[in-house]
Parts: sequence; C-alpha cells; structure tokens
Amino acid sequence: MFFKNFKKWETEFAGRKFSLETGKMAGLANAAFLARYGETEVLCTVTASAKPREGVDFFPLSVDYEEKMYAVGKIPGSFLRREGRAGEKAILTSRCIDRPIRPLFPKDLRNDCSVVATVMSVDPDCSPEVTAAIGVSAAIAVSDIPWDGPISSVNVGLVDGEIVLNPTLEQREKTDLTLTVASTADLVAMIEAGGNEILDDVMFDAIMAGHEENKKMVKFIQGIVDEIGKPKFTYESSDPDPEILKEIEDFCIEDVKKALDTDDKLVRDEALLPIYAAVHEKFDEKFEGCEAKIDEIMYLVQKHVVRAWLKDEHKRVDGRGIDEIRPLNAEIDLLDRVHGSGLFTRGQTQVLSITTLGPMSDCQQLDGLDEQQEKRYIHHYNFPSYSVGETKPSRGPGRREIGHGALAEKALLPVIPSVDEFPYCIRVVSEVLSSNGSTSQGSVCGSTLSLMAAGVPIKAPVAGISCGLITGDQGVYGDFMTMVDIQGLEDFYGDMDFKVAGTKDGITAIQMDLKVHGLTPEIIKEAFAKTHKARNYILDEIMLPVISEPRKELSKYAPKMVTLAINPDKIGDVIGKGGKVIQEIQNDFDVKVNIEEDGRVFISGIDIDKCNSARDVVKLIATDPEVGAFYNGVVTRLMNFGAFVEIAPGKEGLVHISRLDVKRVDKVEDVVNVGDQIVVKCIEIDDQGRINLSRRDALIELDGLTPENDIDEAPRKPRRDGNHRRPRRD
Repeated sequence: MFFKNFKKWETEFAGRKFSLETGKMAGLANAAFLARYGETEVLCTVTASAKPREGVDFFPLSVDYEEKMYAVGKIPGSFLRREGRAGEKAILTSRCIDRPIRPLFPKDLRNDCSVVATVMSVDPDCSPEVTAAIGVSAAIAVSDIPWDGPISSVNVGLVDGEIVLNPTLEQREKTDLTLTVASTADLVAMIEAGGNEILDDVMFDAIMAGHEENKKMVKFIQGIVDEIGKPKFTYESSDPDPEILKEIEDFCIEDVKKALDTDDKLVRDEALLPIYAAVHEKFDEKFEGCEAKIDEIMYLVQKHVVRAWLKDEHKRVDGRGIDEIRPLNAEIDLLDRVHGSGLFTRGQTQVLSITTLGPMSDCQQLDGLDEQQEKRYIHHYNFPSYSVGETKPSRGPGRREIGHGALAEKALLPVIPSVDEFPYCIRVVSEVLSSNGSTSQGSVCGSTLSLMAAGVPIKAPVAGISCGLITGDQGVYGDFMTMVDIQGLEDFYGDMDFKVAGTKDGITAIQMDLKVHGLTPEIIKEAFAKTHKARNYILDEIMLPVISEPRKELSKYAPKMVTLAINPDKIGDVIGKGGKVIQEIQNDFDVKVNIEEDGRVFISGIDIDKCNSARDVVKLIATDPEVGAFYNGVVTRLMNFGAFVEIAPGKEGLVHISRLDVKRVDKVEDVVNVGDQIVVKCIEIDDQGRINLSRRDALIELDGLTPENDIDEAPRKPRRDGNHRRPRRD
C-alpha cells in the first residue's frame, strides 16, 4: 500500500454514517483529516509554527472555512471564474468553529496556529459546517499542539414540534429552529441559534439534545486520539513573572480601583493614563526588557479588580445592581429623507439603524454552496473607530462586523413579513455611534424601531440583551455568578457574553461567546431566565412607548409597490421581444417591473398612481381580450381595408373600414391617423387568435350616436399580410 500510515474510523452520527480518515492527504501539516458525512467531504488541517511570535500578548489563532464551488458542481460566477475572498456564509462558519476551540488552547501559548477546513464535496442532507467542525476538532486533538479538546458540533432543528438532529434539506425547509451546539465531553461550548419565537424551555431542551449527541462524537474522537495522538509539544510560557506581577500590583492596585470605579468609559480611560505612566516610570528601569510585560500586567491587575468586585462584592464598575440594566433611551425619525430610522441608547452604547425599502430586484444574489439563492432581508452592521474613541481608518467590514450583522439579521428575520404581505426588499444598516458593550443587541433594538418607523409590518417587536458570567477558582462547576447587560469591561474581563434576542413570546436568536471551556445546564437556564425578563422590560418600558406598532403608511420617499399575478405563460408577452414591452412600461410610467417565474409581478415607483396605471397595462397584456369589452387603443397602421389598433403593448387588432364610424367611410385616412387614440370594442377573436375590433360599436354604445348606414353583419375577412391587391380591370 502506497499510503502506509492511512487509517480510517467510522461511527454513526445523528443516524447517518460519519468517518474520519488520515494519512493520505496534507501530510506536511501538524495533523489532517478528511471528514466524511454522507457524501459531504471536508479536508481539515491544523498547523502550528515552530517558534512563538514575538511581541504579541495573545494567542495568534486563525480559522478559515473555505468553500469551493466544485463541491456542488458549479463554476464560480465571478469574472475570473475562481473563488475570491471568503463570503459571509464562510466567515460565519469560521466563527462558529473558532469560538468553541479557542478557549481550549493554553492562554499563554504564542505560537501561530492555522486551522483550515476546505469543503470539497457537499451532500445537501449532511451539513459541511458540522462536518468541518468535527474534522477540525479531530485534527487538533491528535496533533502535537497543546489543546484541551476534543469538541463536537451538531445542528438541531424543530420540525412539527419535534427536535431533529442534523436535519436534512427537506427538514431544514420546514424547521422553526436553526441551532448549532458545540460541546466538550461535559460542557456546552458554543451556541448559535435562530428561531421562530422559540420558548425558553424548548430552546433549552434542543440545546441539551444536541449536547447529548455531541458527547458520543467526542468519545469517538477521543478513541482516535488514544490510538494515534501525538505527544503535545512543550513551550515557554508567556505569563509574566509572578514576583514582578505581585510587586506592580501592590504598587498600583488602589489607584486602579479608583480609576475603574465609574460609569463613564472616557473618564476611566483618562484616569488610567497617569497610573500607567507612573508604573512605567518606576519599573521600566528596574525590570529592563520587560516593558511590554508591564502593560500585560496592568491588564491583569484590572482584570483581577473587576472580577473580584463582581464575584466577591457583587459590585459592578458603574454602580449598578447585578441584574440592573443601564439607562435606556429610544427614538425614531432622526433622519428626514430615509425610509425609517431608529436610535437606541444603552448607557454609553448607542446604535442608529436605518431602513431602506426597494423593489424585489434589489434582493441580494448569493453564490454559495447551499440552497439559498437570494436574500430579501439584508442587515449590515458598521463599527467605525470613533465609536471607541480611536483613529483607525475605515477598511470595510471585518469578521466581527459581518458576524454582528448576521446575528441581528437572524434575530429579526422571523418577524419580517412575507413577500405576499409586503413585497419589498428590505435593507437595514446599523451604525454604531458609540460602544461600551453589547452593540450587537443594541442594533437589534434600534433596527426594530427603524423597521416599525418605516412602516414594515413586522409580526412582533424584537429586543436583545446580553448576560455575563464570572467563575471562581473551581470554574463553572464551582461558585459562579451571572449578571445582565454587561458593559465593555465586564465583557473584556468576564467569562461569557451570552446574547439573546427575541419577542415577548420567544427567542429569535442566540450567540454565545466564552472564555471558559463551556457551560453547565444550570448556567444556561439562569442566562435564559435573566435575558427573558430583561428583554420584556426593554420592550414594555422603552421601545413600545416610542412606537407601539408599525406605521400604516410608508415614507413619502419610499417606493410604492403594487403586485399582481399573471399566467406564467403570459410572461413572454409582458416582457416582449428583446424586453421591448417591459421597457416601454417602465419608461412610460417611471416604474420598475419585476416578474417572478411563478407569474408574480412587482411594480414599484414613487407615484402610486403611476404604479397602478402600469399594473393595469400589465394586466391588460396578460389577459386575453374579451369579446364585448371596450379598450382604449392607439392606431398603429393604416391599410386600405381598415386600421390596426394596439389595445395593449404588443397586442393589436383590426378595425375594418366598415366599422370605423357610424357612417360610410370611403378612406381610412378620413377618420383616423397613425398615433390617434380611439375607443374600440372587441367584437370577435377568430380561431387563429386574430382580434376584430369596432370603433362604430363603441360610438353607438358609449357615446349614444345613431348609425347613419347599415353594414353587413358578417363582412368578408380581409387578408392581413399587407400584400392584398385589387383585381386588375381590363
């Protein structure tokens, strides 16, 4: 056998075969596995540098989830026909893999570590995201890189009220819950969820169901580690010298306490500056070469103070009670010309959300590996440097911005009305104006205000809140405490940021970030209870008094929309050859016309009367003429035997010369000319679909004119090829 080290292991995961194989691909990585789930295949690798990176005070871990279009048999749609930068879905998946594995690495490790999951084949029924997370876990676990794993990840759905593990494509289309749970052998390490107003108890049961399935996979991976796992490499700890730490802490801790004891971030930062200066002045020379470590020690001193206050004294830096929310304020209609705006302020955190409505043609087209082809509700989140008092240039959204925008989008999507109820593409942009913790949940609240102000008939208002955690020496199994509405320092120095958004009836989104290995069921239950109470308070006391329900009328600057349904067979008639008909409609009425394959037509424009007129034209084109009906038409051609009249774009009929007037007509030109608008009656549609019209009948029946001559009730049908010749007279 060529690959002498090739090994393969198989197990059952959520009722389907799952396998891990190594020893064939990516042999120069620290470890590599090809993870197979059904026909989904993901190559998962982990590599670490031989030496630590100099000058950093964090663990330099990168996690990349790479989507390859060949995995679903597609050629990329870009100009270059190759994959470019990671899309939003790939970035969000990278974050879902990163969050549960990062806390399990030693905090004092400084060697660069790169995790790459390359999706090579996709079975729609078997999630590549879950497959990648498990494959990555196995690779790190068997490698020589220090790590406290393994972990496992599973998707959980709720179909017809039943919890389903790793739902199939068909089940995902019907699920009320999209939940990803990652676990260690004992703890819940990561939660990412979106749901249609899921009750707290139902959400908890779904998390626990996923956790139990994960335990089986963790045991499976651990068996592989026991068989082929490499010894972990040793490294020099980057932790500061305990003696230096103690000396600096004794020198400055009382001053640090005074500086931190305020609810104003700017005051706090200003008060810390002279303390840093004094510490460096006293210790830089004494501990020469440790200047960078001194800043790290100052971080540890502040962390110690904040955690001790919370854990031992139940004291928060801003003086609030443990379950007290910061001062709140909500406003709408701050910007004159936008379609809707909402400002939500929580302490020193402030988010302005703006809603823009557009035609369905503005929907975002997606080019990914899953079944979703377009996105109608789009949520973007911007985090400029001025929001935290910094001066960094704007470089476009990073992973954090994309992640927070996706979380807010997930929170609000369940309450967005259907296309039939509200036929608009909807974009919300959340601009973070100042940040001191929980901006993502502030964007949920501000966006709800903005949507309601814009007149979007959301099913229920949504609010978001975060819950923090402080653990003692025994970790999550010991004496812990949780606090609601964490601000920046509590997030920075705490162990958890448990974000929950929802309506008064249930949860719509969850995102959990941890610095510990995981959570017990007791902590999760407590976080649910506190966030539920808090978001109801925000809705009842702050948001709904400002705007109690969505406005009935749209902004005068928003496009107006009318819809109709036509026979799909008539779509070609409405579009016309080369798009001529639809372009004429759009130009004539200053509207946009979008037609779906199922025959739904969306017409948008600023003037509702023009929209309605365009709709009438489309309806006229898509509806076969009715014998006996009257039409406003335009004369398009004159022949010696009559006039052709267009009664709808691309649809014309013949008015025979005998039916042009209530009296005898010798020449067609005596009555009508090309371009004239006349009212005609449809008197016949022959077996070839040709339309015969009468101006004479319209004049008699509508205008009450009296005919001055008699005409043959069954006139001879003239030729319509334009080549009719009179018989030659000798």
